[in-house]
Amino acid sequence: MESTLIGKTALVGGSTQGIGKATAKLLADKGASIILLARNIGKLKKTILELNIEMGQSHSFLVADFDDPDKVNDVVKEYIEKENDINILVNNTGGPPAGSIINSSSDNFNDAFSNHLINNHNLAKLLIPGMKKSGYGRIINIISTSVKAPLNGLGVSNTVRAAVANWSKTLSNELAPDEITVNNVLPGATLTERLTNIIANRALKDRLDESIIEEKMLDEIPMNRFAQPKEIAAAIAFLASHEAAYVTGINLPVDGGRTPNL
Repeated sequence: MESTLIGKTALVGGSTQGIGKATAKLLADKGASIILLARNIGKLKKTILELNIEMGQSHSFLVADFDDPDKVNDVVKEYIEKENDINILVNNTGGPPAGSIINSSSDNFNDAFSNHLINNHNLAKLLIPGMKKSGYGRIINIISTSVKAPLNGLGVSNTVRAAVANWSKTLSNELAPDEITVNNVLPGATLTERLTNIIANRALKDRLDESIIEEKMLDEIPMNRFAQPKEIAAAIAFLASHEAAYVTGINLPVDGGRTPNL
C-alpha cells in the first residue's frame, strides 16, 4: 500500500527551489498540507500553485530569511498560535559559502551556526508541543554527506553540518519516548543552484573549464551521475511517513555511493 500523509501538515524550509521545493511537492502528492517557508515572496506565490490539492490539502506560505533566526522564529510562532499543529518539520536551507577552513573568519562560522543550527533548534522547539499533542511528529534535517566524510573546500560547512548532526542525534534520544522521530538526510552532489555555484567557484579557483570540474566530481560517484532533487525528496518522504515510525537518530546518505565509509 502506498504511503499516505493525508491529514498531516508539513513545514518545509527553503521550499521554493532545489531539494526543498521537490520535497514540498512530493509531500503534497502524498496528501500533506504544506507550509512553505522561504524569503522570496514571488517564488513562494509561484511554488504554492504547483502543489497538489486533490486530496483536500490546504497549503500556505510564510516569508522569512534564515539569515535572521529571530524573524523566522517570530513568523512561525505567530502562525502556530493561530492555526493547527504541524506534524512534520523539514529543516532545510542553503549551505554556507565554499572555501578553505584556514581562510574562514569567525563571522563565517557564527553566521553558519546561526543560519543552520539555531534555526533548526528554534523551529523544533516551537513545533514539538504540537507534535506531542497530535500524536505524530517527524523532524527531518537536510544536511550533507560531510558529516560522515568532510568535503574538500567546504571548511565552514563541514564544521557546522557536524554540529547539526550531533544536535539531531541528541534530540532524537530525548524525543523517542514521545514517538517523535528525528533524522538527517545527507544529500550527495545534487543538481541544484548550489552545485552549479560550487562547480563555478572551483573552476575559477583552479583555472579550469567547468566541464572538467564536473567530470572530476562525477568520477568520485560510483553511479557516475548527480542526484535529482526528487531523489532526495523521496528519502525525506519516507522518513516523514507512518512506515518510518521506528527509524530515528540516523544519518541517511543519498549520494549514489560517493561517501567512502559506512
